Amino acid sequence: MSPTAPTLKLRYAATSDTGLVRESNQDTAYAGSRLLAVADGFGTGGAPASAAAVEAFRRLEDGGVPAGGLLNVLADAVEEAERAVCDAVAAGCAPGAAGTTLTAMLWTGSQLGLVHIGDSRVYLLRDGELFRITHDHTVVQSMIDEGRLTPEEAVSHPQRSLLVRALGQGADPRAEMRLQDARSQDRYLLCSDGLSTVVPDDEIRRVLTAPQEPGWAARALVALANDSGGPDNVSCVVADVVTAG
Repeated sequence: MSPTAPTLKLRYAATSDTGLVRESNQDTAYAGSRLLAVADGFGTGGAPASAAAVEAFRRLEDGGVPAGGLLNVLADAVEEAERAVCDAVAAGCAPGAAGTTLTAMLWTGSQLGLVHIGDSRVYLLRDGELFRITHDHTVVQSMIDEGRLTPEEAVSHPQRSLLVRALGQGADPRAEMRLQDARSQDRYLLCSDGLSTVVPDDEIRRVLTAPQEPGWAARALVALANDSGGPDNVSCVVADVVTAG
């Protein structure tokens, strides 16, 4: 008989900060035993939009989801989140564009189902190496993909935050979805662009590789963003895959 695979679980923390320039925080960050999520709202109704998107996914915390049906469950949740965001924007906004990004991961016990819309990001630290496992849905990233812009030029491009996908009225809500196999000692970071636009990947890796618990890492990353001027709201969710017991 083959040995039984160890039971895995998540150890997690979430934190969100207004930053040093913005008057209010339009981000929503959430971490639970099964759901990790970051939403970055924009426009006059950005705060209720991001909260509505995450709330639509929080129902997935309850009950089991068969791994084989996970992507279908996530697709249904995206549709629910889109409706919730549009309702929130219509109910509480002055005229003007408003919506939110949404990046979330749902834990099954051996896999994470990824949903990604917009330019919040997921990073994976595995065996000491840092990988970005999401693709920004922005005008600038499209230009990089087409060879019209280099990553170095993108850093200072005036349209670097212009989204091509988001949840909200009139937005393109198509989600990137896939399954991610989990390994013990993996560390995941979900973050809004308030971190990734001002803190280099090597600094993110330095914090994530420190032998500290997820709450420390999340707070340290927010502090780095604010030390770099804090021009935007910044949210971080850090989750470790650990052996249960």
